[in-house]
Amino acid sequence: MTSSRPLLLTHALLLPMADDPHGLPDWFHGWMRVGTDGRIESLGEGDPPADALVAGDGGPVEILNAAGAIVAPGFVSAHSHLFTSGLRGIASGSTLYPWVGAMMEVFAQTGAEDMYWSTFHGSLDFLANGITSAYNFTQSRVTWRYDAAAARNELVGVHPPEYLTRQFDGARDAGLRTVHAIRLDDEAAPESQVRATFADMVGAAAEHTGLELYLGSSVMGAVQWAAGPRTAELEAEMMAEHGITNQAHFVETAEGIDVQRSKFDWYVQAGALGPEFLFGHFIHPTDEMVAQAARAGARMVWQPTSNGRLGSGVADVVRYQREGIEVGMGLDDQSCTDISDPFANMRLGMYSQRALHHEAAVMMPREVLRLHTLGSAEVLGVADRVGSLEVGKYADFVVVDPRRPDTGPIWDVYATYVLACGLRNLAQVYVGGRLVSEGGVATAPGAADAPAELAERVTVAAHRAGMRLALDESTP
Repeated sequence: MTSSRPLLLTHALLLPMADDPHGLPDWFHGWMRVGTDGRIESLGEGDPPADALVAGDGGPVEILNAAGAIVAPGFVSAHSHLFTSGLRGIASGSTLYPWVGAMMEVFAQTGAEDMYWSTFHGSLDFLANGITSAYNFTQSRVTWRYDAAAARNELVGVHPPEYLTRQFDGARDAGLRTVHAIRLDDEAAPESQVRATFADMVGAAAEHTGLELYLGSSVMGAVQWAAGPRTAELEAEMMAEHGITNQAHFVETAEGIDVQRSKFDWYVQAGALGPEFLFGHFIHPTDEMVAQAARAGARMVWQPTSNGRLGSGVADVVRYQREGIEVGMGLDDQSCTDISDPFANMRLGMYSQRALHHEAAVMMPREVLRLHTLGSAEVLGVADRVGSLEVGKYADFVVVDPRRPDTGPIWDVYATYVLACGLRNLAQVYVGGRLVSEGGVATAPGAADAPAELAERVTVAAHRAGMRLALDESTP
């Protein structure tokens, strides 16, 4: 995301979250300069040097005075479903499978433009809440209805390619950096067609997103829902053929747990496990599953808010880390986190681990902040570009002011940021050194139209599905 002038951030309390700080403290009062290419050129303690105030052409730079506020990396959501932004509050007392069923009844009635506005709205929401990069599970072109009792899918319908590509467009137009996860849907068509369609969509994801915002493509692992092991084999083949990752929802819920666990060996036998393989949720694994995942170098992504909302359980993340499994964090569906709040996600996650282990120090504020920034970037394989404030990386950052509203004296910088701050303190969000949200309001063109477009389209889809919203403008 290029700009005509370099940006110079001054008077900031910087939390770079860098493992190799190059001689800088873990946190410090200082400055940061962003080049016209949207990447960090330099940063340091105290006041900026004189040459940081001058652009390459000898003219002035743009100055952003943080006035002592905390500046930290934008949050990375390593597991997200942006298209669900219009379904907050749906199936509020349901566990995973009934909740998924309620959502799919709505999405079976949507078209490509509906998916554009749903994803656009969801991406704007992420940015307004300080999330600057996301791994996004797109809604598949194929709509399934999952029968949990029989552990099988029922084909509902197939949409045209635009149904998927318009989701890529929605994230791009909002200005969100994205890894696009694409489902193979191998049970809906012959393998030759499945392979060709998947390759087309991987290419389309890069083309529609653009170089600056595209963080890559990935397989949306679907073995949890599959009828046979060929799905795992095809996913492994697509990972190798396209050089991409795979994130699979796995042992997420206690429902049908024996069936879920039995499918783990499908991935093992397919040779899918490794550093490019991520388990989304991984709440109910056996000891052997944890050991095998760790030996293979597979990674895990943790969604504490949605796990609680759906009654799925508490993932023993501390145990996984001790076994050597790298962990990232995600905000999951907006329809099962309801508020895409990374501060609340960190707190709920950290508190649940402390309660689970009966030990307050088992996870500390800096640790959980790292999981939601650099740690998430690492498990996604994009830490060379995002996740921390370091020279050469994209200048994706948040400005959080603990004085507005005031959180009191700062005893510990990380504790104040993680435990006492929240969305109410989030003043500004920048992607590539460009302002994308201020005071919770997104700046992208079309942002003002998104709420009305989303509401109308979701209402129409709900009516087609025989459902009604509680506050429905069409209700007499």
